[in-house]
Amino acid sequence: DRFYRSRYDLPHMVVAASGALDHDLLVGLVEQAFTPTGDASPAPLRGTAKPPRSHARVTHVPRRTEQANLVLGTTALRRDDPRRFALNVLSTALGGGMSSRLFQSVREERGLAYSVYSYTDAHSDTGSFGVYAGCAPGKVGKVLDLVRDELEEVAEKGVLDEEVRRAQGNLRGQLVLGLEDTGSRMSRLGKAELTHAEVLSSDQVLDRIARVTPDDVREVARDVLRRPLSLAVIGPYGKADLEKAVR
Repeated sequence: DRFYRSRYDLPHMVVAASGALDHDLLVGLVEQAFTPTGDASPAPLRGTAKPPRSHARVTHVPRRTEQANLVLGTTALRRDDPRRFALNVLSTALGGGMSSRLFQSVREERGLAYSVYSYTDAHSDTGSFGVYAGCAPGKVGKVLDLVRDELEEVAEKGVLDEEVRRAQGNLRGQLVLGLEDTGSRMSRLGKAELTHAEVLSSDQVLDRIARVTPDDVREVARDVLRRPLSLAVIGPYGKADLEKAVR
């Protein structure tokens, strides 16, 4: 309870909004709704713990399902790390759409998974990179082997210049389409404020994406993809069954 109140109580709350609204009116409503005194002053910045060290481990949640769900991932970049744009380009090239490496090799060419994609997540003190796949329980081992092979190859050789350009185009398209959704704008503003990150305009984000070079992507791949990988699996396995499946 003490941890909850020290981290998630009102002084630490962020209210984000976008669309046709009056800023001063919104501030007044927030002050009235969330504090009896009418004071909505932000809480002082709190020191964060040291970023976690990457170490490999396997987490298994046994569940009777017809599909196995797995995530293979590691620690990545903080929200204020300037390399995060290169990491986003890398993630998009690896598993960010139907033209990505993982989608093509795992699903299209071999039909091993119903769904496969990569993602990044960034917080104020650390971040994560991961690959998700949903597949038949008996195919978990093959999917894992293929994903590991792709990650190792990209960590060693990087991605092609054409893959970088295609990923940049995909990211630009996603951002521009997201501008039509006020919810997306609200979420982007709220996350930046919550993690004390720089609030960038859409044009600034597009510029940062455009400035990413193939060498930037290769450098961040060598860093992030060579960190120890952890595995989480949900599926119809006992411990021995899972060890056999992923061997």
